[in-house]
Amino acid sequence: MPLLRDKSERAGLQSSPVSAATGWPPKSQPRTGGRSEAAPSEPRKTGGRIAPAARPGRPFSTCSNPACSSGWLHLLRKRTVPVFEGRWVCSTACTSAGIEAALRRETEGKRVDPAIHRHRVPLGLVMLEQGWITADQLRQALDAQRSAGQGKLGQWLVRQQGIPEQLVARALSLQWSCAVLPLELHDPEAVAAILPRLFVDAFGTLPIRVAAGAILYLGFEQRPDPVVALALERMTGLRVEAGLVPESLFRSAHDRMLSATFPPAELLEAVSEASLVRALTRAIERVKPIEARLVRMHDCLWLRMWTRPQSTAVPEASGVEDVICSLAMDA
Repeated sequence: MPLLRDKSERAGLQSSPVSAATGWPPKSQPRTGGRSEAAPSEPRKTGGRIAPAARPGRPFSTCSNPACSSGWLHLLRKRTVPVFEGRWVCSTACTSAGIEAALRRETEGKRVDPAIHRHRVPLGLVMLEQGWITADQLRQALDAQRSAGQGKLGQWLVRQQGIPEQLVARALSLQWSCAVLPLELHDPEAVAAILPRLFVDAFGTLPIRVAAGAILYLGFEQRPDPVVALALERMTGLRVEAGLVPESLFRSAHDRMLSATFPPAELLEAVSEASLVRALTRAIERVKPIEARLVRMHDCLWLRMWTRPQSTAVPEASGVEDVICSLAMDA
């Protein structure tokens, strides 16, 4: 995972390799299309808020692991946490079983190529059809792009032909069937706990704001990323509306976003699924969260653990811990 490794080093994250032999490193401190991934079992939530899971302290409460072998003995335990994906687990072994099932769910179909929209109308034709540029302007911008061997067509139209950047953003939004999102209400500190800093940096993601405690507006520079949007919907319980932000506005806002205060995060790399299951089990047993969820975002697995109840859609950065994992092996 070279891209994420480079990003994590710049972010100052602790990277801990996990070997198949040891299984766990020393303790460190810390809506768009493409919905092909199966959703996890629904945790207890209200909008994007996390409520305490039901305490299995009532008589005859049972562990969520269908293969649990503890029988009635778990009734003698005073264990109320951890909770994984809305379900209480009575022992480390049952935590491991739940993580193993979630890991299979998330990595299923990992080899399938998502085939990212290869039939979009080219940006130049979109702008030409709208009457925003002339054929000569398009030809000159294409020639300049070809001669330079770099740069996006929209950048050459702005730089060489003087086309307003907002017009290019509108054309891109038509191309990708999404909105151009305003940044007037963007407050980096208010939305920093939505996802790890590493994902903001590596995937070019800009959380803008949460509206009515139910809708997360998510900005991108060139095109929406449906994989990121879906992963955030599943993790937060919010409806994600992905859109575009004009290039210069995006870059300045993205830089401010990266300077915000994010939740503590740890980066792991595992050489096998078995070692990854052990690592995630240890993390959950150590933190003992009132809720934890696992989702896949591109080639990364993201485990988020809530350490206390949250009353708002955006959690407090001090109330959650993140673990980001990469399988350093063949899929």
